[in-house]
Amino acid sequence: MNKRTKRGVVSLFMLTFLIFLSGCQVFGSEDRTTVERIQEEGVVVVGFANEQPYAYQTVEGELTGSAVEVARRIMENLGVYEMEGVLTDFSTLIPGLQAERFDMVTAGMFITPGRAAADHVQFANPEYTIGQAIAVEAGNPMDLHSYEDIAAHDEAIVAVPSGTVEYDFLRDVGVPDDRIITVPDMPSALSALQAGRADVITATGPSLQSILDTAQDESIERVEDFSQPIIDGEEVINYGATVFREEDEDFIEAFNEELAKLQESGELLEIISEFGFTEEDLPGDATVEDAL
Repeated sequence: MNKRTKRGVVSLFMLTFLIFLSGCQVFGSEDRTTVERIQEEGVVVVGFANEQPYAYQTVEGELTGSAVEVARRIMENLGVYEMEGVLTDFSTLIPGLQAERFDMVTAGMFITPGRAAADHVQFANPEYTIGQAIAVEAGNPMDLHSYEDIAAHDEAIVAVPSGTVEYDFLRDVGVPDDRIITVPDMPSALSALQAGRADVITATGPSLQSILDTAQDESIERVEDFSQPIIDGEEVINYGATVFREEDEDFIEAFNEELAKLQESGELLEIISEFGFTEEDLPGDATVEDAL
């Protein structure tokens, strides 16, 4: 065997060995679950939609909010101390999760059977329970006090962020599509109301109050005597939770275990109370199965 042949054999051997090592690394990475990868790397990536008080960026660029801080505390208890946020529209949170742009969604998202089934995601256990609210022009000229009132008024135009459960509730009570304006977020909804392109806006109570507190616009008021929507003969009870990919069962189990510890110790209330929630907003013993 000449030197050139020997060099070729050695090169072929080395190439084969490197491919083997590469294959081992690939298969090793595939064997890791999401939570194992996060714990090894020490960083979790979360999707959020910039909606106060659930998940938003401050003017200094800090990621915070009730859902964010609950998740942050849980991840720290799981040994993960770095959190990165990916800002996206509410309607693209679940697609982004499925596309693995982030590891979980921390956006105060409501648990609904439709989301769980159609989008093939899983929710953790509830972090809070909350109702809807509406805001209108000061003086409430259309006399709107419920979603049903919006449906019954032939001219009432409502603005709501796309992809939210409020959009579904409005349609469920009979508000036609041509009187629903979908917008990217709550600041856009408020702008539509202020500009006269909408007569009413809606969101969860804390989210709506937060945007009104920020705006300080005396021409807009929250409707205080608001009646919660009635769907299928029952008043709606909403539960908000963190969302995971369907296959990340060990991640969900670990998250739920730490969430239960926070609620039992009273830390959950301490965290969410900083964002306007009260003891009445705690989920109690409710699980994700109860919410579905």
